[in-house]
Amino acid sequence: MQPEETRAGTVIRNPVLPGFHPDPSIVRVGGEFVLANSTFEWCPGVRLHRSEDLAHWEPLGGALTRDQLLDLAGAPDSGGVWAPNLSYADGLFHLVYSNVSSYVGGFSDCPNYLTTSPSATGPWSEPVLLHARGFDASLFHDGDASWLINLVHDWRPGHGGSAGLEATRFDRATRGLVGEPERIVLPPQAGWIEGPNLYRRGDWYYLVTADGGTGYEHRVTVARSRALTGPYERDTHGPLVTAMNDADLPLQKAGHGSLVEAEDGAWYLAYLVARPIGRRGPCVLGRETALARVEWTPDGWPRVDGGQPALTVAGPTGRQIDDPAGTAVDGSDGFDEPVLGADWSTLRRHADESWVSLTERPSYLRLRGGRSPRSLVGPSLVARRVTELRCAFEATLAYQPLAFQHLAGITAYYNTLNWYFLHVTRDDEGRTVLRVAASDQGVVRVDEAGQHVLGEGAVRSRLGLDFDGAGLRFRYLDETGGEWRTIGGAFDATVLSDEHAEDIVDGQIRSMGFTGALVGLWAWDLDGRGHPADFDEAGYTPYPERA
Repeated sequence: MQPEETRAGTVIRNPVLPGFHPDPSIVRVGGEFVLANSTFEWCPGVRLHRSEDLAHWEPLGGALTRDQLLDLAGAPDSGGVWAPNLSYADGLFHLVYSNVSSYVGGFSDCPNYLTTSPSATGPWSEPVLLHARGFDASLFHDGDASWLINLVHDWRPGHGGSAGLEATRFDRATRGLVGEPERIVLPPQAGWIEGPNLYRRGDWYYLVTADGGTGYEHRVTVARSRALTGPYERDTHGPLVTAMNDADLPLQKAGHGSLVEAEDGAWYLAYLVARPIGRRGPCVLGRETALARVEWTPDGWPRVDGGQPALTVAGPTGRQIDDPAGTAVDGSDGFDEPVLGADWSTLRRHADESWVSLTERPSYLRLRGGRSPRSLVGPSLVARRVTELRCAFEATLAYQPLAFQHLAGITAYYNTLNWYFLHVTRDDEGRTVLRVAASDQGVVRVDEAGQHVLGEGAVRSRLGLDFDGAGLRFRYLDETGGEWRTIGGAFDATVLSDEHAEDIVDGQIRSMGFTGALVGLWAWDLDGRGHPADFDEAGYTPYPERA
């Protein structure tokens, strides 16, 4: 995905951050843009990228890299970090984030925290608890004054779940809230709006919000007022950007936006999109980050041309990059560095020496087997985002299972209920075998009849998988003929989609699908002693379908 260069500037190609990169929050500091995304139950928390031209993005990994900043033990599927907000004031990045431990049954346990850093690469300060009254909290800096803006969650049956938006004074010196929250007076019939971001331009305060849920009715809306707490009037022109009125657009679910001004005075909206399989079908890639150019009307309203997501956007002037780092979405990792690369994430626990090591066996990633796939504590899974509907993932596994409770291999993963796992284990005859296990809505099946016998004792196996739209296949490198062979047949990749993961019965949420498909390295030890598996040369190759 290499953006085109022009004399006027760089052509931005959407999505700029493909795969699981929802809820973008963007800020510019000098000549550099920094963008933060939700990470939910994945570590490190709050994925960060930086760019000089809005088209080429360098992954920085995550901001929240230790338990003191983010403890995800027990986080439900699609819980954890929701909608982080990144801002800059007094020479510091201010990062507001949540850690959602429950969102079912009408309740929302959502403490909001603040951490600061002089640099986007850290170190990030010890977190400060702000409050837990609602989610999607953001900081607005207006000169020397700052305010925390957030949705107020209402758990009471019959109250619709939201009590609107509120603003609370925030003291940057003490890093604490001051006084009681003030209700923001919204436009009539505003309904449930979330993801609030507040901006000031001239004498107007602009409230940019997410509207219409998180699916195909999603949109970014704008309202303005002369006073910070309102009353606000909504732009009668309609949403700033949405795909809700055109099911044939290649980018769908457009919503949850954040504004930024470039050095040349041009304005941009960072927002989320999705690329479904078929016409408004399942979204295996999850929600991704896109950018739109914003123009201001003579009477002071921000507008996106056409009000719909576009595949290409004009970038800022004078920002051609001769040798860009780009956004790393492919390549091979030989695990020669002492820490995991920025594209890797770990599930519900940070990568530490208690379960993951890059030094015990040089040039290998050693995973000590973790708990079962249904556990919300202690899994041993290292994964990266799927960024295209056609892609491949391969890795070499060196492993000696001692019992059927020992399993290690590669996975295509969505959440605890929906995954595929090509693994090496031991059968009841004491043989080392290769099998496929699958979980669909929590129903687990293992293809013992289609297993491949590898022999006895330790093995070294090259394993692979291929996404092809709605299809998924596993393969292994035959140790005798040196040829790839398929195993397990064809699988349904849409099991790994947001839509398939969502479970709402009679209006009651039981599970949400907020992430996206990942591929990775997984080790189980169901007898609890951390039996190790070693991985080498893990390679991800996307095959973009866009020109």
